[in-house]
Amino acid sequence: MADKPIQGEKRMFMTGNEVCAYAALAAGADIMYGYPITPQNEIMHYWTRLAPKHNRTFLQTEDEISAGFTTCGGVLSGKRAFTATAGPGNTLMQEPMSMAEMMRIPAVFIIQQRGGPSTATVIYSQQEVTMTCYGANGEGLRIVYSTADHQELYDYTIKSFNTAWKYRFPTFVLGDGYQAKMRESLTIYDPELRGIQMVDTYPLVGLPGKAGADRDPAHLRNTYNTEEELYEVVKELVGAYEKFAPEIVEHKTVECDDAEVVILCHGIVSRAAVEAIRELRAEGVKAGMFRPITLRPFPTEPLRAVVQKAKKLLIVESAEGQFARLVLPSLYGLTTPLETIYKPGQGITSDEIVKKIKAMA
Repeated sequence: MADKPIQGEKRMFMTGNEVCAYAALAAGADIMYGYPITPQNEIMHYWTRLAPKHNRTFLQTEDEISAGFTTCGGVLSGKRAFTATAGPGNTLMQEPMSMAEMMRIPAVFIIQQRGGPSTATVIYSQQEVTMTCYGANGEGLRIVYSTADHQELYDYTIKSFNTAWKYRFPTFVLGDGYQAKMRESLTIYDPELRGIQMVDTYPLVGLPGKAGADRDPAHLRNTYNTEEELYEVVKELVGAYEKFAPEIVEHKTVECDDAEVVILCHGIVSRAAVEAIRELRAEGVKAGMFRPITLRPFPTEPLRAVVQKAKKLLIVESAEGQFARLVLPSLYGLTTPLETIYKPGQGITSDEIVKKIKAMA
């Protein structure tokens, strides 16, 4: 990482997709593999514009399945590699994502959610939560950061590379079409200036020396012959994931100390929730917000600590209960009244949240 494409710190005004490309450069990413799909296309466009100036590379593949597998291949060779996709592309990438879980390949995936099911719209949604967290056949052994704004897109794209390589699990930055396309201000920076040391990458295959004689063999498998063998491997993977989870989980709260109504939301919807809280507080309504930043692993204990003090809960999401399905197991045994705002594939305003909470009262 001798080349530093981001010098010092500077304020910028750009789209979220451009942010992701700059963040990957700042993180020292070596190569992006990708295939075009809206609304993530400009991540590829900006990367291919910027990367050659800094001796980084790009490979456009024939489809998203190939993009996912080549990303895994790049990582296996020791490269800090990533890809980006959305909607149907996310669906197609589930097979390589699942392989990354099984073989603990530290690949990074940026997801800019669009409407579903199927092709649907190319605009916005939070309908890729279930697929990103638990897609494919497996146990959801993934790390998923749900971002709310451009600053977080930058911060967590950088962080995702470190998280992936530190813990050896595939890591996801879960944005959306609104964040991808809109422009807003943020501070871009050289991670080193903020004390962020990028985790070293290393090849997982093609190692020097003779396996079994000069070194231990690299044992990377995604296929097994017996139920018992698979059971042992999966339990070992789950054990490692659960061991690391407390170090990984992140959440954010707003005005929860005395909140009687707590809004549960994630990603960009939290911005509407924060504005709604400001308006409600001005009118004497004690509202607060709990927002998981990591959807996988999920911050269950912090959530329970907050909601146990509340009188009412409101889940708000731009999907038909996908986020709620992550939340509800954490609420097991609690009797706090809960209501919802589900708007699949459509944005949510602060006015809608204010109106709902007043109706609940």
